Amino acid sequence: MKILVLNGSPKGAVSITMQYIHYIKKMFPDHELNILNICQKIKKIEKSPQAFQDILDEIASSDGILWASPVYYLLVPANYKRFIELIFEKDTTDIFQHKYTAFLTTSIHFFDHIAHNYMNAVCDDLNMKYIGSFSADMYDLTKPKEKERLCLFAENFFNTIATNSNTAKNYLPLICNDFEYIPNKTTTKIDLPNKKILIVTDVKDNQKNLVRMIDQFKASFSGEIETVNLCDLHIKGSCLGCIQCGYDNECAYEGQDDYIDFYNSKVKTADILVWAGAIKDRYLSATWKTYFDRSFFSGHAPSISGKQIGFIISGPLSQIPNLRQALEGYLEVQHANSVGFVTDEICDSSEIDNILQAMGKRLIQFSENGYVKPPTFLGVGGNKIFRDDIWGRLRFPFRADYSAYKKFGAYDFPQKNLKNRVQNTTMLFLSKIPAFRKEVNKRMKEEMIKPLQKELEK
Repeated sequence: MKILVLNGSPKGAVSITMQYIHYIKKMFPDHELNILNICQKIKKIEKSPQAFQDILDEIASSDGILWASPVYYLLVPANYKRFIELIFEKDTTDIFQHKYTAFLTTSIHFFDHIAHNYMNAVCDDLNMKYIGSFSADMYDLTKPKEKERLCLFAENFFNTIATNSNTAKNYLPLICNDFEYIPNKTTTKIDLPNKKILIVTDVKDNQKNLVRMIDQFKASFSGEIETVNLCDLHIKGSCLGCIQCGYDNECAYEGQDDYIDFYNSKVKTADILVWAGAIKDRYLSATWKTYFDRSFFSGHAPSISGKQIGFIISGPLSQIPNLRQALEGYLEVQHANSVGFVTDEICDSSEIDNILQAMGKRLIQFSENGYVKPPTFLGVGGNKIFRDDIWGRLRFPFRADYSAYKKFGAYDFPQKNLKNRVQNTTMLFLSKIPAFRKEVNKRMKEEMIKPLQKELEK
C-alpha cells in the first residue's frame, strides 16, 4: 500500500513529528510511506506550478494521505496552512476526493484539539475519507504503551483503506452569503481618551465588506486610529521551529525583516488591539497564522497581558466555533480580554454599524477600568500545561520563559500551600472515624460557604 505523508514541520526530516512517521515505517515495512516536506518548500510550491503539480501527482497515485504536523499556536504551522489554501485557490480539490486520510500531531497537548478539529473539517471540505487522528506528546515514542497505541492507530489506518470501509463526515459544508455591507454615516462619535488603539489586519481591496467594517469602526471614534496591514510588512518567513528564541527571546529573523520591530513597538505598546480578517477555509488567512507563529519569539509568557482585544471578521464565523475557541483560548492564555466579535454574517448593515460602535465603547470602557474577565477552562487549563512543562522538562530550552513565569508567579503548585496540606492530612485521618464523618456530612454545605460569608460581612 502506498501512503503519502505530507510533512507539516518547518524542520523537515529532523522534526519530532517525523520520528513518529519513521517508527510507523519500521513497524509496517510492507507499506510504502513517502514523505514530502511541505512547510520547508512552501515558497517553491507557491511559485512553481510544476512543484505543486508534482505533489498532486503523488497524491493521485497514493492509496492514502497522512497529514503529519506539530501544533503551532493552536493550529498547524502557517506554511502548512498556506499549502491548504493553495489547494482551494488552484481549484485542485478533485485530486483529494475520496482519498482515505488521517492526521497525526506531536505537541504538549496544548489546544491540540483545535488543530485536529481544523484538519478534520478541511478533509471533509475536500471530500476525503477521514479515518481519524492521533495526538502524541513530544516524547511518547519513548514509552512502550504509547508506541503500542501508535501502532494500533497505524494498523487501523491501513486496514480501513485495505477493506475500503466507510467513514462519516463530522463537519457540514460552510454556507457563505453574498451580502454586501453598506455602512451608514456615523453621527455619534466615541471619545478617544489617552488610549492607543491599533488595528491589525490583512485586508485586501477586493474584500469590500472587511474594508468597510474597518473604516466604519474607525469612523466611530473622535480621533485617529492607527491601522497596520500585515500584507504591507516585510515578513521574511514564518516560524522556523528552531527554538533559538528560547534562551533570551532573540529570534533567528532578528534584523532581517519588519516583524519583530512591529510587534515590539506597535503591538506590545497598544492598549487596545482590533484584529480584522476574513475567513479562509476554516481559519483566518495564512498571513494571520504567520502573525501568531512569529510572535513565538516572545516565548510562552504573555506578551499582550491586560490588553483589550476586539475582532472584526468577514465570513461565517458562527459556523466555525473551533475558530472562535482558538482565538478566545489564545487570549485567555495571554491574560488579555476578549471584548467581542463583529461579523458581516448578520446581513444587516444597520445592525453591523450598531455592533461595531458598541464594541468600540466597550473596548474604551474596559481599558479605562483595567477589566479582564476571569479565565475559563481554556485559560486555566492552558496555563497549567505550560506552567508544568516550563518548570519541568522544557526549562532548559525555554530559559527565558522559566524566568518570566517565575517573575509573575506562575509556579503556584498546590503542594506549596502548607496550610492546605496539613488541613487535608488531618481531615482525611479524622474522616476514618464514623461519628466524625457523619458530623462533617451534616455541616458540609454550611462549612463550604463560611469563607465567602466572612467576605460578605466585611
